[in-house]
Amino acid sequence: MNYPFEVNSHEFKNKRVLVTGGTKGQGAAIVQRFHLSGANVLTTARNKSNDLSAGVHFVEADLMTIEGTNRVAEETLKQLGGIDIIVHVAGGSSSPGGGFLAQTEQEWKKALDWNLFIAVRLDRLLVPTMLKQGSGSIIHISSIQRSLPLHESTIAYAAAKAALTNYSKSLSKEIAPTGIRVNVVSPGWVSTDASNAMMERIAETNKITVEQAVQNVMDGLGGIPIGRPAKPVEVAELVAFISSDRAASITGHEYIIDGGTIPTI
Repeated sequence: MNYPFEVNSHEFKNKRVLVTGGTKGQGAAIVQRFHLSGANVLTTARNKSNDLSAGVHFVEADLMTIEGTNRVAEETLKQLGGIDIIVHVAGGSSSPGGGFLAQTEQEWKKALDWNLFIAVRLDRLLVPTMLKQGSGSIIHISSIQRSLPLHESTIAYAAAKAALTNYSKSLSKEIAPTGIRVNVVSPGWVSTDASNAMMERIAETNKITVEQAVQNVMDGLGGIPIGRPAKPVEVAELVAFISSDRAASITGHEYIIDGGTIPTI
């Protein structure tokens, strides 16, 4: 993937960065942004991508298990020699359409493991290293669905993202005095393979076309004023800024990137 924006190749020089879920979509764009900016980057997913840039470290692991998070934390400290920036991208929804009654106990558990507990567990394992060095930046990727849920297929996902955002604020208040910043980035609709797959699931469940499923979601969101979903690289640029020294006094905040979808201040 060619990165469309010009970046400073020394902006994150010597910074050690972990990006979870960094082989696709927003995660891949964030990995590339840090790598191009001189950071020493490690990413993780269940399967390695052939598109990873040379020099990016990779750990194959299932972060939805305690064993997986333990392995990633250990390899991060081992391969990078420490940690300066953590970007929790791993998350998503694979729930079927059909609303509340279609969400089984397993779907709820999966949503919470995927969108909340991965971040909680990795933070618990890696924050002690940041505390020792007295610095660090943590970014949790949440979603506008934490306040604008779509009940059709992502009710459990939305609830888990609301919990993640709340957790992030609590963590920021606790560790900000130690020099560690914690912020949230909440995208709206981002054009990725995962979002396209969700449209296909909704279409199949409701026996409609993918185009109709897209329109239903657009209607549920109330439309996107700029007329299109966000691009993964646009999310990556926001994450890079908040992680950088230029944002050294920013902590405990949520940054929404949704093309104006949320209609209130």
